[in-house]
Amino acid sequence: MNVDVDVPTLVEQARAGRPRAVARLISLVEGASPQLREVMAALAPLAGHAYVVGLTGSPGVGKSTSTSALVTAYRRAGKRVGVLAVDPSSPFSGGALLGDRIRMADHVSDPGVYIRSMATRGHLGGLAWSAPQAIRVLDAAGCDVVLVETVGVGQSEVEIASQADTSVVLLAPGMGDGIQAAKAGILEIGDVYVVNKADRDGADATARELNHMLGLGEARGPGDWRPPIVKTVAARGQGTDEVVEALEKHRAWMEEHGVLAERRTARAAHEVETIAVTALRERIADLRGDRRLHALAERIVAGTLDPYAAADELVAGLTEGS
Repeated sequence: MNVDVDVPTLVEQARAGRPRAVARLISLVEGASPQLREVMAALAPLAGHAYVVGLTGSPGVGKSTSTSALVTAYRRAGKRVGVLAVDPSSPFSGGALLGDRIRMADHVSDPGVYIRSMATRGHLGGLAWSAPQAIRVLDAAGCDVVLVETVGVGQSEVEIASQADTSVVLLAPGMGDGIQAAKAGILEIGDVYVVNKADRDGADATARELNHMLGLGEARGPGDWRPPIVKTVAARGQGTDEVVEALEKHRAWMEEHGVLAERRTARAAHEVETIAVTALRERIADLRGDRRLHALAERIVAGTLDPYAAADELVAGLTEGS
């Protein structure tokens, strides 16, 4: 049973840094609450200030440990930090498995840090479907930096690049990443590359292969951004300051060249498109068993209508509100 909440009060409490209010807002997002439109309308004028950093990479490269180290570095700088850790879904409950929270336990009691695990719930691309709205909640709640950590992703799951201002791709020596450096996919989306566990053998070789890959990539002009490669040992905090420095340089470059505004506009456009397509798909699902859909199907079987023309008729009818 849905119970209406006082959205303005909840938003005010979230702005004041009350974790329970932030948690409730994100729960409304995840649950696709009937009040979601009201929540987003209230948050819209408050968001747009946080720097969104996405961290992605193959399983085992140390994403959670690296995220925790970045939280420590940003907190030392006096920044409020939000962490959206996207975990695999439990096959039993559908909820997040919460592995990331275990590795970030050091920050749980810090009032300047908000950590939230979200389940993918079958959504591909390394993120949860509600991630964009959850990012907006953390942004509007006053976080200066929002770190979005994806699940362990493969070559083609690169959705984080469309959700973050800056994308960080993590690799580790001895995990096959050297071979992956020559392939298309996840290693083409990085704004900053991090070779973690650099105290292991093969770290220098992995960094060299990455550098070679970047050199073979698309041609860059004198003022274009060239992704740096930073070696870290996140478990000991080594190299984290260098990663933050690389992130700040990329942010400054984006602001100088207008890229930050372009990325955020593209992100908003993608979000609107996703919401519109989802709404349209729900309306189509409501037509199952409807005579209009059945009639179109009969015409296709009779050979008097092709499926594309039928789909055009269906979409036209839906958009006209019929």
